[in-house]
Amino acid sequence: SHRILVCAGTGCLAGVSQKIYDRFCEMAKQSEGVKVEFVPEAEYTGTEKQEKPDTAEEFGTDISKTENSAAGQTVIKEACHVGVKKSGCHGFCEMGPLVRIEPYNYIYIKVKEEDCEEIFNETILHGRPVERLMYHKDGIVYRQQEEIPFYEKQTRLVLKNCGHIDAEHIEEYIAVGGYQSFAKVLFEQTPNDVIETILESNLRGRGGGGFQTGYKWKQVARQQEKIRYIVCNGDEGDPGAFMDRSIMEGDPHKMIEGMLIAAYAVGAQEGYIYVRAEYPLAISRLRLAISQAENRGLLGEHILGTDFSFHLHINRGAGAFVCGEGSALTASIEGKRGMPRVKPPRTVEQGLFAKPTVLNNVETFANVPMIIEKGAKWYRSIGPENSPGTKAFALTGSVKNTGLIEVPMGTSLREVIYDIGGGIKGDAKFKAVQIGGPSGGCLITPHLDVSLDFDSLKKMGAMIGSGGLVVMDDKTCMVEVARFFMNFTQNESCGKCVPCREGTKRMLEILERIVAGKGTREDLDLLDELASTITDTALCGLGKSAALPVMSTLRLFRKEYEEHVVDKKCAAKNCTALRRFVISPERCKGCSKCARNCPVGAISGQVKKPYVIDDSICIKCGACESACAFHAIHIEA
Repeated sequence: SHRILVCAGTGCLAGVSQKIYDRFCEMAKQSEGVKVEFVPEAEYTGTEKQEKPDTAEEFGTDISKTENSAAGQTVIKEACHVGVKKSGCHGFCEMGPLVRIEPYNYIYIKVKEEDCEEIFNETILHGRPVERLMYHKDGIVYRQQEEIPFYEKQTRLVLKNCGHIDAEHIEEYIAVGGYQSFAKVLFEQTPNDVIETILESNLRGRGGGGFQTGYKWKQVARQQEKIRYIVCNGDEGDPGAFMDRSIMEGDPHKMIEGMLIAAYAVGAQEGYIYVRAEYPLAISRLRLAISQAENRGLLGEHILGTDFSFHLHINRGAGAFVCGEGSALTASIEGKRGMPRVKPPRTVEQGLFAKPTVLNNVETFANVPMIIEKGAKWYRSIGPENSPGTKAFALTGSVKNTGLIEVPMGTSLREVIYDIGGGIKGDAKFKAVQIGGPSGGCLITPHLDVSLDFDSLKKMGAMIGSGGLVVMDDKTCMVEVARFFMNFTQNESCGKCVPCREGTKRMLEILERIVAGKGTREDLDLLDELASTITDTALCGLGKSAALPVMSTLRLFRKEYEEHVVDKKCAAKNCTALRRFVISPERCKGCSKCARNCPVGAISGQVKKPYVIDDSICIKCGACESACAFHAIHIEA
């Protein structure tokens, strides 16, 4: 009669949600047979699928009714049946650990182990909300998850089940309609019917390239080679991205069902899921999901009594960013060093083990069952014509509500940052957002109303990529941002082609000179030239996009670059070498604490008189600023 869904995504598990789950399990076991009260109708609000029962008998045995004279309504009492479940990521990561209580759909935020008893006694046993643990904003208490602005503004389709079902039990996925789409294509449609439906839907790859999924499947299906493979790219190496991980952790069967449909459509009998080893929880839940599907005849030989057979395997990646590229990924599965190869032939012709291969990412496969269930026309009704459907984004950085979100393609950046994200942290000023990770570019204030879709972003010199959104405020140094992403790209270069191997190294050296205060105007021209050369000549897509963060920041924030190389200043005060610590004579009390804490003896003066800092000795460590109790030391911009 009651379900407690404890978020067991990686983020909440790091925030002790396992202990919360264990405590609820203990309390549920102890409460067996205890009678609980159902909240009166006036206080109860349910969802469309979880309405209040018409009769008490729906809840089973040991039921009695008592009259609530104060409210003038009947209160139903019944034996306590509590299910405690581990769900996937709820998405509202900023507020974790999260706990959802059904059938009331109450959502509790920042739950601690010591809160469990109050939640159980108040909500489970008496149907009363614990408002102190609910989301508050502008004096409003949001009891239900769907009411919170963070969720209200989203369209959660791929992420619909994440946070609502137990990811470790196939029965829960089946109970919400899971594997019905697969059964539909298996018994009612031909492989060509399936491909035509995906083509008509115009589903585009969510891994970053935006290639038409149906066209890729069609190319594989028409190959003469009889052995074909289905490969799912769950590598997700972008800094700040965790969309695919959350789907694999929270709703693994949806992705598996999409792979089964793809396998049926192209005639494949073997499939591989490539997941980075840094995702241990995703791997364990995928293994469990595959085992459960095999035990129920949904994977393996003669699926559901038909002639269709499909086997699924998991390959763990060693954390190489380049293995997110298709040909490097398939090489890694084959046991070779993960390095891209020259194309053509393309993956659809000669992919895994030189056989025709369908290679899509996690989110792409997770879209497939919905398209089969509701039709291509329904899917195209969401978002713009050339980029239909929704997109999951990992919203991180200087934004109030960080987390995992899903919005229709075509949603503006302003809606994502201010309506869903709640605006910039500390009410600071928005400066830029890095979209698409190391392979993407920056968007700034004039771009806030640009449509987030494949084609619109390409015109802006950016790309959706896998879906990482890193928001930055006015305290961010864009030169340092470019250096950070170039450092990542250079470290992750496979080294196969000279433009990427050597070019990114030279670009990184230039950016390091600039943030160290040793850059020149000529360096800016050299960055431009190197970026163009790498983009035009690198072997793979990752190499070709490696310079995008530098190119976009150089174009949009050239004045900031020039300040670094000409004035030797960092307006954001981020670049350590360009900092200048100054003691304000008006505020300095002459206590000498700053001088005593300086590790290099750069501060001198007399007690009870203003002290001074020798810039030629100062190592910019900031120890003096931290030590000063009178806030007399500041960084001069």
